[in-house]
Amino acid sequence: MGASIADNDLDDDADFSETHEINVTPFIDVMLVLLIIFMVAAPLATVDIAVDLPSSNAEQQQKPDKPIYLTLKPNLSLAIGDSPIGRDQLARALDSATGGNKDDRIFLRADRSVPYGDVMAVMNELRAAHYLKVALVGLEMRQAK
Repeated sequence: MGASIADNDLDDDADFSETHEINVTPFIDVMLVLLIIFMVAAPLATVDIAVDLPSSNAEQQQKPDKPIYLTLKPNLSLAIGDSPIGRDQLARALDSATGGNKDDRIFLRADRSVPYGDVMAVMNELRAAHYLKVALVGLEMRQAK
């Protein structure tokens, strides 16, 4: 009986030596499947979607004494304050409104129906006129409700 117990112990040791190896093949298979899923899903996640942007819920910032509002109307015409201006007159009108100070902040208001590309075109015109401090104006939450 004693010899058979010793033989069983040797067989048990042989079984344990095989379980010490970690089989990584299933792990690699799962990772490859996940990689393929993400490679297929990533381009689908970058589809252009029409978005109606919400109102701003940021805290109200202190405005300067005389803010300079540049308004982009739905018909794509521009106005500084209440005075309509042409696109070719934008730089001169801003210079007269700011007194030539290029560091003054320009508050850009655009109608919700104006395409994003047209807003960017106005911002590019502001950059070309060397007005780099531009603030976008949105509805405050209490006004939006």
